[in-house]
Amino acid sequence: MPTPLSRRSVLGGIAASAAAATGLVSMSAPASARASASPAQARRRLAGGGDLGPNVIVFGPDSAGIQNKLDEIFKQQESAQFGTGRYALLFKPGTYSGLNAQIGFYTSIAGLGLSPDDTTINGDVTVDAGWFNGNATQNFWRSAENLALVPVNGTDRWAVAQAAPFRRMHVRGNLNLAPNGYGWASGGYIADSKIDGSVGPYSQQQWYTRDSSVGGWVNGVWNMVFSGVEGAPAQSFPDPPYTTLDTTPVSREKPFLYVDGADYKVFLPEKRTAARGTTWGSGTPRGTSVPLTQFYVAQPGVSAATLNAALAQGLDLLLTPGIYHLDAPIQVDRAGAVVLGLGYATLVPDGGVSALKVGDVSGVRLAGFLIDAGTVNSPTLLEVGPQGAAADHSADPITVQDVFIRIGGAGPGLATTSMVINARHTIVDHTWVWRADHGAGVGWETNRADYGVQVNGDDVLMTGLFVEHFNKYDVRWSGERGRTIFFQNEKAYDAPNQAAVQDGDVRGYAAYKVDGTVTDHEGWGLGSYCNYSTDPTIRQDHGFAAPETPGVKFHDLLVVSLGGNGQYEHVINDTGAATSGTATKPSTVVSYP
Repeated sequence: MPTPLSRRSVLGGIAASAAAATGLVSMSAPASARASASPAQARRRLAGGGDLGPNVIVFGPDSAGIQNKLDEIFKQQESAQFGTGRYALLFKPGTYSGLNAQIGFYTSIAGLGLSPDDTTINGDVTVDAGWFNGNATQNFWRSAENLALVPVNGTDRWAVAQAAPFRRMHVRGNLNLAPNGYGWASGGYIADSKIDGSVGPYSQQQWYTRDSSVGGWVNGVWNMVFSGVEGAPAQSFPDPPYTTLDTTPVSREKPFLYVDGADYKVFLPEKRTAARGTTWGSGTPRGTSVPLTQFYVAQPGVSAATLNAALAQGLDLLLTPGIYHLDAPIQVDRAGAVVLGLGYATLVPDGGVSALKVGDVSGVRLAGFLIDAGTVNSPTLLEVGPQGAAADHSADPITVQDVFIRIGGAGPGLATTSMVINARHTIVDHTWVWRADHGAGVGWETNRADYGVQVNGDDVLMTGLFVEHFNKYDVRWSGERGRTIFFQNEKAYDAPNQAAVQDGDVRGYAAYKVDGTVTDHEGWGLGSYCNYSTDPTIRQDHGFAAPETPGVKFHDLLVVSLGGNGQYEHVINDTGAATSGTATKPSTVVSYP
C-alpha cells in the first residue's frame, strides 16, 4: 500500500471536506479565499490543502442529478473550442449505472480510486463529433482517466484528436476511436489502460498506445504505434502501418488525485524500465501517496509570486480549473516537486515572460495543464532545466505529461520557442505543441512561433510527441542519446511562399531535425504531413533531417501531402520517394540508414 512521503513535513491547512467527497458538490471557496494574493501575502507562510474550487464537480454513487449535471456541462462545452470554461468531473469509488458522460472541450473525467476498477460506470464516456458535422479532427483538450466502463451496447466511443489522453482506463468491452458514421479523425493517445475487447481506430490517421493491454486492434490508416502493449498487432509497417515495440524503455505514469476515506491525496506512480502492460492489473499500483495538505491548492487569480512562495516553502501545486495569468514564470527548483493541473488549468504568461521553468533537479513532475502564449512574444513558454544543465537524473527523471502548449487560436499569441528541454533524462510523455492554424489571432506573423520543441539535454525520451505548424523547425534535437517513440506533425498551412520556408539551400524546414553534431539518436513511428493551402506549389526537400552516421537510426517514417497542397521530395535527407500529386498517399522509409 502507498505510504506518505517521509521527506516532506506536513504543513497546516485544511483538506477537502468529507461531505464534498460523498455527494454531488461544486467545490467552491468563499470569494475572499479565491482572491489574488498580494506580494505581502505571498511572503507569509502558506497553508496546504483547501477546497478544489467551483469547477471541480465531485459525484458519489448516491448523488442525485448526476446525468443532468453531466448534460449541463456538456451543453456548455461541446463546441466551446476556444472558450474559457474549464471543468473536472470526479467520481468517488463505487458503481454508477445508466450514465452517458459526453465530454466536451476542456473537460476531464476521472475516478477517485487507486485503481480504475474502484470506480465503475455501467454506461458510457463518450466523445463524438456532432458539433462539427461528424468530423473529429478538432476534438481537442479533453481527457478520461482512472475509470472502469461497462458500455451499454458493448462499445465505448472516444473519437478524439490531439491533446485528449485516455489514461488508466478499463473498458469492459470494445473501444471505437472514430466518430459516428466513421467520419474523419486524427488522434490520439492511450496509456496504462486495459480494453477487454477490440480497439477500432477506423478513420484515425495516427495513434500511439503505451503500456496497456488490448483484446485486439482492428485496423490502421497511416501510423499506428505501440510500445509495451499486451495484445498489440505485430510489427508490419508500412502495410499494415503498425510499429510495435515489446516494451517502453522508461516510463512513469502521470500523478493523479484520489480519495482515501475522507481525505484527498495525490498518487505518484514509480518509475518503470522495460515497461509492459498496465501498472494496476495486479492490484494497487506501486508508488507514493502524498496528502493534499502538502499541496498549495491554487485558484485562478492567484499571483505567480504566491505560487513560487508555496513551492519555495516545500508545498507542491495543484492547479484547479481555470485560466491563470502570470507576470513571472512559475519557478520549480526543488527536487521532487509536483505541479498537477485539473480540468485543463491554463497558464497564460503576460508581458513576454515564460510560463514555467524547472531547475536542474531530479524528480520534478509536471502534468495536466495547458500553456497559452500571451500577446507579447515569450522567448520560451516552458523551459525544463536551465541552459547548460548537466546533472544526472537517470534514477529519478523529470516527467512532463499531458502538458499542452498553444500559440494562437484563443487570440493572438507569440513565442519564439514553445518547449525547451535542457535537463538530462527528461521524459516527455504525451504533449501537443500547436501553433494554431484556425481560430482567433491566426496568421503567418500574427501568431508567429519559429520553433516547437528544442531538445538540448542528453538522454531525453519522448513518448507520444505531437508538434504542428511552426514557422521554422517543429522539433530540433541537439542532445545525445535522444529517443522518440511516435511523432505526429503537420507543417504550417499558412506559409505564404517558398521563400518564407527556405532553410539556406534546403527547401522547407524539416519537421524533425537532428543536428549534425549528434552521434546517437533513435526514433520509431514518425510522420509528417504537409498542407500548404496558401501556396500549394511549396516543396519540402524532406520531412526529416539527420546526420548520416551509424548511431543515428530511424524506424518506420512517413510523409504525406494532404490533397497535393505542397509536396515532399524525400522522406529523410535524400532517402525515400517523393509524394505524388493529389494522391494523399504516404511515402515511407522502413529503416534509416
